[in-house]
Amino acid sequence: MKTSNPVLARLGQAAERERAAGYAQPGPYGQPGYPQQYPPQQPYPGGYGQPVAPPTVTPMTLDDVVVKTVLMLAILGASAAAAWVLVPDSLVGVAWIGAAVVGLVLGLIISFSRIANPALVVTYSIVEGVFVGMVSKAFESLYDGIVLQAVAGTFGVFFLMAIIYKARIIRATPKFARIMVAVIAGLFGVMLVNLVLALFGVNTHLRDGSPLAIGFSLVCIVVASLSFVLNFADIEEGVRMGLPQRYAWTAAFGIVVGLVWLYIEILRLLSYFQGDD
Repeated sequence: MKTSNPVLARLGQAAERERAAGYAQPGPYGQPGYPQQYPPQQPYPGGYGQPVAPPTVTPMTLDDVVVKTVLMLAILGASAAAAWVLVPDSLVGVAWIGAAVVGLVLGLIISFSRIANPALVVTYSIVEGVFVGMVSKAFESLYDGIVLQAVAGTFGVFFLMAIIYKARIIRATPKFARIMVAVIAGLFGVMLVNLVLALFGVNTHLRDGSPLAIGFSLVCIVVASLSFVLNFADIEEGVRMGLPQRYAWTAAFGIVVGLVWLYIEILRLLSYFQGDD
């Protein structure tokens, strides 16, 4: 089965190799095994010296993705709460930057990995939780109640996009996917350049509450919201392709990344409209 998503196609190829390897059964008396030639949907021959049915590779389901996503969010939330309470105010900035860098590295490794690694995904959730906790603590210290508003807005947008996708109002066509990938890459490139310039004291007005900053945050919020359409489509395709159950971690990872990005952008946007206290 073909897919327009190169990452999903790569995972599908890995899953096919895994299933093929699972079909190789040991021969009699410990002799080397040989691939099973019978299609999975047909009965397997039995009897002395005959190959038996290969071990079943449990395929991923939508419920698996939901459970893994909720678990990742629970770990992220617990990590964020712990960091909020345990990290002193004097170290918020250091923890914020450190967690952001480590989370970025882990995110890239998971995104370009050819295997699903639950331990790595859980580690990412912990690190990203520290990042979210530090960002939230900094904003909440300046604007009381802003974190709760941002959380409500984030999940509100997520469930709205789920409804829109279910109703097929927006479809993840190959053209839509290509445009989204290009736009997301462009936005992160702009943010990276802006960060580097900010380190050298150059103000590009992308994050200072100016009309340009408000417009940029709105664009990021729209793009982050639309990225869920790609996530939902990938999950559907992964279920159809019969990816092994553990790949639900990879699908959950994609959703959590989008939620964190959306949350940070909503948090920023809300801060621009807070009055001076």
